[in-house]
Amino acid sequence: MAMRYKSFIWPNDPRTYTLSCQRQTALHKIPMGGFVVQDLGRTGTVMRGEGEFFGAGAYDTFRRLLQVFRQQGPGLLLHPMWQTGSAYFTRLQLTQEPRSNYVAYAFEFCEASGGAQRASGAQAKGYYVMQEADTLWSVAQRYDLSVRQLLAMNPEIANPNRVRAGQKVRIA
Repeated sequence: MAMRYKSFIWPNDPRTYTLSCQRQTALHKIPMGGFVVQDLGRTGTVMRGEGEFFGAGAYDTFRRLLQVFRQQGPGLLLHPMWQTGSAYFTRLQLTQEPRSNYVAYAFEFCEASGGAQRASGAQAKGYYVMQEADTLWSVAQRYDLSVRQLLAMNPEIANPNRVRAGQKVRIA
């Protein structure tokens, strides 16, 4: 499986990539000694990498990727070794002067499972409204649930692979 984002399919996977995950914590001192660590939750996963397009039309391929980068909003990011999920394309950089048959580039994607969706009215009442790139697995992960738990809370979902954008899913 090739790496994909929105309408772009990489003709060859990036040469390198790194994933960065972080959990925010706060340290609180207790009078008379000691401390308590407060878990503030995890931040979005960031994927960074580098790659090349080569062969006839390499620069045209980069320009197609640049057009996708310029599109607003998150999209579905499919990576052959990493989970599928909704992400923002946050950086695209040429790393050397391009040629018609060779382009070296760097990129960055940031997970799009944000607090803005959690703060909506539907979420406040214990529901999540599915977005275009969501899967039950990504929603379960976002709310620290298993897919099995989501299905138990949503018996009307006959096929977990066929949820649609706009569908309300009980999360609490």
